[in-house]
Amino acid sequence: MRNYADKKELILSQIKDKFCQRRDFSRCDLSGIDLRAVDLSGLNLIGTDLQGANLSGSVLTAANLSGANLMQASLCKANLYEASLSEANLTNADLTNTNLCRALLWRSQCNGSKLWGASLCDADLSEADLSAATLIEASLIEANLVKANLAGAKLCGAILLEANLTEVNLTGADLTWANLTKTNLRNANLCQTKMMYAKLRNTIMPDGTIHDPQIVIFE
Repeated sequence: MRNYADKKELILSQIKDKFCQRRDFSRCDLSGIDLRAVDLSGLNLIGTDLQGANLSGSVLTAANLSGANLMQASLCKANLYEASLSEANLTNADLTNTNLCRALLWRSQCNGSKLWGASLCDADLSEADLSAATLIEASLIEANLVKANLAGAKLCGAILLEANLTEVNLTGADLTWANLTKTNLRNANLCQTKMMYAKLRNTIMPDGTIHDPQIVIFE
């Protein structure tokens, strides 16, 4: 146990050392580590175990977290601009007010994750699992959500302007007050989806028709 703890402490010191040449921390066990407000931009964290880690306020711009385990990790207010999180496990992670603009989240596991107020503009969430995720007031402008699973997700007040939701599963999702202006919902599953007061202007509906009225007042 002592050797394991020492190794973890060494990795932590290397990550925090601005003059350290090491940039590759792929497949390291960093579960439960405290990296709050640390600059991790550009690091190679492919397949790294960060389960339960505290990354609140950290800078992860352009970092590669593909296949990383971030289950139950805290990433509140972290900056993940252009980060790669393809096939990463973010189950039950806290990403409240996190910047994920232009991030790659292809086939990521985000079920049950908290993305309240998160910025996901131009992010790639195609085939991602966002079932039961909280995306209240999240910004998903021009985001790619093709074939994503949003069953049971909470998207109240979310901005989905010009987002691509082709073939998305929105079964039981809550889109109350969501802005769906110019959103593509072609072939999307809207079974039992709540859309009270959702803004649908020039929205492409599941059947391919374009919805003209601005406000929908039905559930």
